[in-house]
Amino acid sequence: MDVVVVESPAKAKTINKYLGSGYTVLASIGHVRDLPAKDGSVRPDEDFAMSWQVSERAGPRLAEIARALKGAEHLYLATDPDREGEAISWHVQQVLQEKGALDRVEVKRVVFHEVTKSAVLEALKNPRDINAELVEAYFARRALDYLVGFTLSPVLWRKLPGSKSAGRVQSVALRLICEREAEIEIFKAQEYWSVEVAFKTPRSEEFTARLTHLDGERLEKHSISGEDKAKVAVAAIEAGRFAIAKVEKKQVRRNPQPPFTTSTLQQEASRKLRFAASRTMRLAQQLYEGINIGGETVGLITYMRTDSVVLSREAIESCRTLIARKYGGHYVPDTPRVYKTKAKNAQEAHEAIRPTDLARQPKDIAHYLDEDQLRLYKLIWKRTVASEMESARLDQVIVDIAAEDARTTLRANGSVIAFDGFLAVYREGQDDLSENNATDDRDRLLPPMQTGEALDRGAVTPEQHFTQPPPRFTEASLVKRLEELGIGRPSTYASIIQVLQDRDYVKIDSRRFVPEDRGRVVTTFLSSFFKRYVEYDFTADLENQLDEISNGTIEWKAVLREFWTHFSQAIDGTKDLTITQVIDSLDEVLGPHFFPPMEDGTDPRKCPTCEEGRIGLKLGKFGAFIGCSNYPECRYTRPLAIANDKDGAGLAAGEDVVIGEDPETGKPVSARNGPYGPYLQLGAAKDEEKPKRVSLPKGLAADAVDLPTALKLLALPREVGAHPESGKLIRAGIGRYGPYVQHEKSYKSLETADDVLSIGLNRAVDLLAQPSRGRGANGPGSRPLGEHPDGKAISAGAGRYGPYVRHGKTFASLPKDVSLESVTLEQAIALIDAKNKRGKSKPAKAKSAKKRPPARRKKAKSAPRPTSR
Repeated sequence: MDVVVVESPAKAKTINKYLGSGYTVLASIGHVRDLPAKDGSVRPDEDFAMSWQVSERAGPRLAEIARALKGAEHLYLATDPDREGEAISWHVQQVLQEKGALDRVEVKRVVFHEVTKSAVLEALKNPRDINAELVEAYFARRALDYLVGFTLSPVLWRKLPGSKSAGRVQSVALRLICEREAEIEIFKAQEYWSVEVAFKTPRSEEFTARLTHLDGERLEKHSISGEDKAKVAVAAIEAGRFAIAKVEKKQVRRNPQPPFTTSTLQQEASRKLRFAASRTMRLAQQLYEGINIGGETVGLITYMRTDSVVLSREAIESCRTLIARKYGGHYVPDTPRVYKTKAKNAQEAHEAIRPTDLARQPKDIAHYLDEDQLRLYKLIWKRTVASEMESARLDQVIVDIAAEDARTTLRANGSVIAFDGFLAVYREGQDDLSENNATDDRDRLLPPMQTGEALDRGAVTPEQHFTQPPPRFTEASLVKRLEELGIGRPSTYASIIQVLQDRDYVKIDSRRFVPEDRGRVVTTFLSSFFKRYVEYDFTADLENQLDEISNGTIEWKAVLREFWTHFSQAIDGTKDLTITQVIDSLDEVLGPHFFPPMEDGTDPRKCPTCEEGRIGLKLGKFGAFIGCSNYPECRYTRPLAIANDKDGAGLAAGEDVVIGEDPETGKPVSARNGPYGPYLQLGAAKDEEKPKRVSLPKGLAADAVDLPTALKLLALPREVGAHPESGKLIRAGIGRYGPYVQHEKSYKSLETADDVLSIGLNRAVDLLAQPSRGRGANGPGSRPLGEHPDGKAISAGAGRYGPYVRHGKTFASLPKDVSLESVTLEQAIALIDAKNKRGKSKPAKAKSAKKRPPARRKKAKSAPRPTSR
């Protein structure tokens, strides 16, 4: 009996079927050991000695593997074929050696890039030893991330209260987003005009052309900078008679894109499918590990973490055969297309992401996949097939039209697809159209024309334009930019993006990243005091050194020594840094952002309360805020936000607007913008009684609320009517989680289209009758993840207290850094097992005839935190 260790239970189940009774296939469920999250796990003074700790969930897994090895001859470590997979294999071997479970057991590493029977059997015929260089590259990366996180983050907490963490790569990605936002803010739109003219050929065929030359001078994009100049150009055109000056025809070839790498898959899935990077990787993992196709679990795609664009010889031949059969022999190029990877690390250069069997067309397996799995598989299938197809050929035509007086020249561009080639299957998406591309007319068909032909001029149309600021990053364009700069690795991009959102450093608006003010403060702090470590070149060079370690060209501890020497000096340099110095630096850099010029020319820094102080950035124990320099005499403060930035709430940060007066009490009714969003208030804060408040429903801006509406909202909850079955009242109101309807102890949230002020009895009863979201196994909020090793189903959902995973009657909440969209089966199993273990470890409650009151807990002393000057 031989033992095979893979990473996931799903893969273990599939491979066990392939190998039969002579093998026991077990799952490690990801990493089994890691650096403990405390000081001293990496010790630079001891030549970077590292302490490893077996995770709570991995202990039972390793014990199971150790038991299975009794009497076994071989242990095959078949974890994923990358640096992380190599490290997991190394950790498993080390722990088993320490347990004494490897006596007289031969340990070998096997690697396969697709979960198919042939690939697994071939891998077992070609075992090897664990690659020491790949493991050392893992050591170096893990140590670097630990040293930055556990050394730099405490500096942030001490010098910049309210900050959450800093990371070696996440801080650089955040800097990219923040710098793009700064570019947008300082951007000044420039006016320019274009002039388009309608023409008709002698055969009455119509087309349009654009002005390119005026008075013998070639026009640049912004040459016609105002309406007056546009009118001059229009007059010159209207005074002329036109004929064809030149017709230029040429054929161009457009080649297909190479098959997917991890990065390009994330980018295209974002553009075409609107998938987040984490969602793309989760679905790709499912397709890789295997789907039940007609009773057999089969891996549908090759390994999804790769930098390679190379296809195997067998895959290329399979592509060419399918193309000839499905599209015709003229779609097959004379010679196979061979793509070369620009990989800096040959040992980690795998095959591109492709279907394991191209004969499995999307339509043939559609009923075995869910909608998202099918969409991603179809994208991968099409890109792979297109990469081996013939080039597209386009006939391009450029026509120059000149006036008899030679004052003006116009140009018409057009093209037609002569042969579609790979375009019959696939067209690559685009991130952001430039201003030139946005008005490009080369993809239109022009009528036949000859040099010297006279043309009839039609309408002359001048059009005003304004230059556009650089676009904010989408997930696709951010991943592309990170890869261009050589920062991080594609397999880490999804987690980097998720961390930035979880830390509230960025938010997503219309699928684009917008830095939160907290994120801008952190970036400014790091750029001011740790400039070298958020520089793009420095971070990219460190990645190159990690690749050199895995290639065996440099020693891993030498890289760590070089890094730590300078980094520790930079940390030591902040010991004497005062809060005042930090505030002054942040205020200088971020002042133009938080205090932009006022339209009326008044000083944006003038305190609106005392009118004498100067408002600026301050630091308190809960983070940064804006306050007056005359503190404590003047206690004006507002959240860290731009004063005139209403951000959809209808109110600026900290702004209060009196709507009117309550006719019953005479108290003022005001709209306010607090730290948790906009709300209405009845009465003033100085009143003896606590003012009544109610949050504004989502989508209702404060500046759109009139007095009657405000009074109705403040009067909530209201009676909707009696329930037809129980006779008990149904009420509607606004609570902590938004608008709701209530019947006895049952609450249901209103949907977007429902109005809390007007919802009727029938609709309320219908909502109350709907199944609850979240905790139900098959409720609308649940999502199946797969099976637990015990065979029971695991699902994920969102409940009243946040996202969770469920296994039978066991519910486990998701950690803050794991989202409902990104949670994997392996993570879910670990959370479920940990929850069950904690439940079993609780001592049984002793029976007592008399209940004791719970002991009062002493309030823990909190560490003192720096405050603003």
